[in-house]
Amino acid sequence: MIKHLIGWFILLPISALLIIFALANRHLITLNFDPISADNPLIASLSIPLFVVIFIMLLFGILLGGIAVWFSQAKKRAQLNRARKNIKTLELELSESKKLAKRNLENKNIDNKSLLAPDDLFPNN
Repeated sequence: MIKHLIGWFILLPISALLIIFALANRHLITLNFDPISADNPLIASLSIPLFVVIFIMLLFGILLGGIAVWFSQAKKRAQLNRARKNIKTLELELSESKKLAKRNLENKNIDNKSLLAPDDLFPNN
């Protein structure tokens, strides 16, 4: 509940500022994609509001930043996946060892006084 309230207290003012910014910058500008000839462009030019250009560039920057972060964290994700697989393997081995120790104690194949029960070895599990 508190997270939602904090989110609203942050997002509401930011949204209001973006709306004010868009209203203040709604005049049309001409985007020309031909760097050589501004008078006779080979590529068609566009007339769009300034805030649209700024918002598109902002979204483009966020997208590029997200992609860069995703690639920079690839090594960490691979390490995490290897660690998870290792943990699963070790948990399976531990459960099998507990079962074997319990079975050995039940069958009285070993002296009960010389070996601790699996629950004594691992009290939290």
